[in-house]
Amino acid sequence: MSVAPVSRPASVLAIALALAAVYLVWGSTYLAIRFALEGGYPPLLMAGMRFIVAGGLMYAALRLRGVPAPTRNQWKTLLAMGVLLLGLGNGMVCIAEQSVSSGLAAVAVASAPIWIALFAAIRGDRPSRIEWAGLAVGFAGVLWLNAGSSLTATPTGLIALLIAPLAWAFGSVWSRGRDLPSPFMAAAAQMLAGGVIILAVGLLIGERFHELPTLKGTLSVAYLASFGSIIGFTAYVWLLHNVRPTLAGSYAYVNPAIAVLLGAWLASERFHVNDLGAMAVILVAVVAITLGRARAKKPVPTPAAAVAGEDP
Repeated sequence: MSVAPVSRPASVLAIALALAAVYLVWGSTYLAIRFALEGGYPPLLMAGMRFIVAGGLMYAALRLRGVPAPTRNQWKTLLAMGVLLLGLGNGMVCIAEQSVSSGLAAVAVASAPIWIALFAAIRGDRPSRIEWAGLAVGFAGVLWLNAGSSLTATPTGLIALLIAPLAWAFGSVWSRGRDLPSPFMAAAAQMLAGGVIILAVGLLIGERFHELPTLKGTLSVAYLASFGSIIGFTAYVWLLHNVRPTLAGSYAYVNPAIAVLLGAWLASERFHVNDLGAMAVILVAVVAITLGRARAKKPVPTPAAAVAGEDP
């Protein structure tokens, strides 16, 4: 009786490059979203357009290369992921950034890895002690980084920042083990589906362009679609299929540090010496999470798991 071949684990270099993409690129999206909103783009219309363009281009390119289209059942899963990760995750952040500081948004999003770990634990994938320590230290570092930020917001902004990390974390863990196409096709299809839903919701609640967007705002949306969506989101989806959830979600500890550096450089935002200490703590937390993953015992794959391919 033949046994299905077990897929090779991802290389250290591939994981490092994917993490660099979600760390650096996504760290810059806070500023890009701010510039897009200041440039005259309504939040949900901007997010919907961004994902439709990025998802459509990726989907077309993959189909031209012969990548199979998702099946009907896979489209149902991708639609749910688009609603959770993009609609409620990214869409709520865009809404919140209309009325809350970028520091508060960073703190809220930084809680996503903690929720990811909790949701993963419910599913039986319990983080190691080192990973739990890294999560705690990382969250403390993010709080330190944003200690000088205003913690006041409108009720709408606060609710949006509560929903965003919860929805993103739940969608990230829920997607593992589901019947999905290849990671790249999964990213393209859910961006396309999620973008259509976000755009439709924006139109339904009355969002409209009241004036021609500025060039700076349009370039920001183009950056969000290309780098933030195609490169960053694709790397994140790939990580979900190849590393532990806590490592995939560790981007939330590095992104605020990147956002602060870019804000100080490109938007003349205040930058304090204490921020350097907070960034150091954040990086230590990422190292702890990485070590926890490396030391975690890997279960021996069963024939059923081997047939599942990329989905653990």
